[in-house]
Amino acid sequence: MESVFDIIAEPNRRAILSLLVLTQLSVGDIERQLQMPQPTVSKHLRVLKDAGFVEATVDAQRRIYRLRPEPFQEVDAWLDQFRRFWSGHIDALERHLDKMDEPTQQTEEKISEN
Repeated sequence: MESVFDIIAEPNRRAILSLLVLTQLSVGDIERQLQMPQPTVSKHLRVLKDAGFVEATVDAQRRIYRLRPEPFQEVDAWLDQFRRFWSGHIDALERHLDKMDEPTQQTEEKISEN
């Protein structure tokens, strides 16, 4: 079984997921918007459905696909460690830039006093 990351690594699947973020779509809608052959769309939707990324409801003759949040929570949890890493670095950069800006502010204050 593929991991969540293997599944979203495939560019066509990411494109499908990006479309489904905005709205629910049928296979035909996805096919038209991505200009992808129907068998290719169906293949990728099957993988996404088996992995729990999407679910389908039947509307007359069509299947309408929409996102499911659970697999994205796993990705979000994994990314959280990197957010903490970058947050610390960005905070340190901000403190450094503030210190660099202090002499400039002092010089500007002295000039405005004269």
